[in-house]
Amino acid sequence: MRDVLEVLEFPRVRALLAERAKTPLGRELALSLSPLSREEAERRHQLTQEALSYPYALPEAGALREAYQRAVQGARLSGPELLKAAQVLEEAMGLKAELLPLGNALSQVAEGIADHEAFLARVRKALDEEGAVKDEASPRLLQIRRELNPLRQEILNRLYALMDRHREAVQDRFVTLRRERYCIPVRVGMAQRIPGILLDESESGATLFVEPLSVIKLNNRLYALRLEEEEEVNRILRELSERLAQDPGVPGTLGALGLLDLVQAQAALSRDLGLSRPRFGERYELGEAFHPLIENPVRNSFALDEERRLLLISGPNMGGKTALLKALGLAVLMAQSGLFVAARRATLAWPDRVYADIGDEQSLQESLSTFAGHLRRLKEMLEGATQGSLVLIDELGSGTDPEEGAALSQAILEALLERGVKGMVTTHLSPLKAFAQGREGILNASMRFDLEALRPTYELVLGVPGRSYALSIARRLALPEGVLKRAEALLPEGGRLEALLEELERERLRLEEERRRLEEALREAEALRQRLEARERGFEEERKRRLEALEEEVRAELRRVEAELKALKEKARTEGKRDALRELMALKERYARKAPPPPPPDLAPGQAVEIPSLGKRGRVLELKGEEALVQVGPVKMRFKAKELRPLLEAESPKPLLAKPRREVREVDLRGLTVEEALLEVNSALEEARALGLPTLRLLHGKGTGALRQAIREALRKDKRVESLADAPPHEGGHGVTVVFLKDS
Repeated sequence: MRDVLEVLEFPRVRALLAERAKTPLGRELALSLSPLSREEAERRHQLTQEALSYPYALPEAGALREAYQRAVQGARLSGPELLKAAQVLEEAMGLKAELLPLGNALSQVAEGIADHEAFLARVRKALDEEGAVKDEASPRLLQIRRELNPLRQEILNRLYALMDRHREAVQDRFVTLRRERYCIPVRVGMAQRIPGILLDESESGATLFVEPLSVIKLNNRLYALRLEEEEEVNRILRELSERLAQDPGVPGTLGALGLLDLVQAQAALSRDLGLSRPRFGERYELGEAFHPLIENPVRNSFALDEERRLLLISGPNMGGKTALLKALGLAVLMAQSGLFVAARRATLAWPDRVYADIGDEQSLQESLSTFAGHLRRLKEMLEGATQGSLVLIDELGSGTDPEEGAALSQAILEALLERGVKGMVTTHLSPLKAFAQGREGILNASMRFDLEALRPTYELVLGVPGRSYALSIARRLALPEGVLKRAEALLPEGGRLEALLEELERERLRLEEERRRLEEALREAEALRQRLEARERGFEEERKRRLEALEEEVRAELRRVEAELKALKEKARTEGKRDALRELMALKERYARKAPPPPPPDLAPGQAVEIPSLGKRGRVLELKGEEALVQVGPVKMRFKAKELRPLLEAESPKPLLAKPRREVREVDLRGLTVEEALLEVNSALEEARALGLPTLRLLHGKGTGALRQAIREALRKDKRVESLADAPPHEGGHGVTVVFLKDS
């Protein structure tokens, strides 16, 4: 059987991935990508997800690998090559420092980048920014160059001085190098004026390059020093090359950089093709899946599980059946290789093996026909496929007699179903469509065809077998009606199946139109619901704003009242109680006008009422604004006044066993000094007399009893007080003094 990766066009996916790699290492990993272990595949998915959300810059790992391989082979690298390798290692260490704090899968890969500081420090000391060896690279080189540079300058000075003395003999005033020795240009015929060694002559023959005798020894010394310099420089470069070759962390760094490049390429592929991250499970479920190598592909959704292990797809030629098979196979291979898959959402099983029989294959060596080639691959499936395998069979039963091909194909499907294999099968054979209809474990499906436009739509329709559309297309193309009717009459049993499929398709289209209308109505209802919810939220927010504004207004009013009361108390203490009391009464009258409207005039404490909503009767205990507290049997309940109906005396229930309520004012004196408490008591007595209250409760607490004693002594002397008493034990006992007032 052909390699399944080739059959499913996986190398084309590799090529697309390699195009997005930025280094040779990443490209090589992309081109050699193949299914991994499940654990490693899931790790690659996570790396791709993180690379999508966190882009990072990669150093030129290819230059580092080339330099490292040459150094390992014993080559002496040049200064620029060593400098470039050092720069890549430094950038790699910087990338590691950037990724490690993330604490994710990318940081785990970055941990593979080693510490190369020892090599980098030596390169920084030995090479300058251009890759040239510095004087300080070694003491010997420093010594050579300290002698070399002054010697060179002395030679130049002597030569320029010589040319100045013999201007008539010099062609041009410049010093040049010939055979690694400094010399000067001398006119032909003037060489006797400047004795020396002839090193070269110009192409025209008009100029001779002469090394004067006065600098021969200096040039000799300079040449020797140059040889020593070159030898020392080569030694230093060889040492740096050996250091790079012997750095044990370079392979790990290269591996980490290659993987980081690969996952970044995978992220780019996912963005460009619209791929999504798969998850592994026990079934195959692809939502809006498509073939990643087809331009403007149609998306389809399907699932393979224990109930529908095989999908039998039928329909016209060129309808997209093969592309759908490859879309599933590629999704599995890509997921197993650590790539995202071509679908909006994907749950995939992890098959132990993928079998694919797609396309024609003839073997000239074995003299096998197309049908024999199919049978050979089907034989491998039947012998090796297990419950955990995935099978993809294109055009089952083709290439031979239709009746025999159908019988053989049905037997093969039965054998695959018995093994529990999952997969997709395409066919044109009507008997197979009939076999799959209603059969457990296999589901009919078809590729939709637009009869009006005479073209396929490439849309998958589940649960409905496909038609060949031969007669329908012929009728659309206006073949003679007599020919068409005769063809229909000649149809065998399978032809009646085609007619039934045509009828089923018409019904399906009608139902789809009905579903479309219902979905549209549902969308409109949902939009209306959302608008109503938004309006309700707006009303609720407006109500909250108004309540907050009202609360703030009430708080401000309370603060004003408290301030006025405080001012009145101060006025009573300093100017006189009578004027302060008049102002207090005016204040009460002013705020009484602002109070909520009183209850209906026919309701009053003690009034017998009926509660129509409960069918009960009761008696009003207390009225507060528009609410009333009503005694209904043993229970006290609050109602809106408008919810109650007053009863005539004859209708009234028996009197309740409750004492008539008397209005009592209570003053809290706890925490005040004796002087402050006496002022409060005096103000309270004046107000109680003005309001005609019979009693006054003074809360002073028990404590040491000093405040209680001082208050009672003052009250006994007060002419407005009739008598004093402790409150009942359940109402405060010794901590409360009840004052009975004289009639005003």
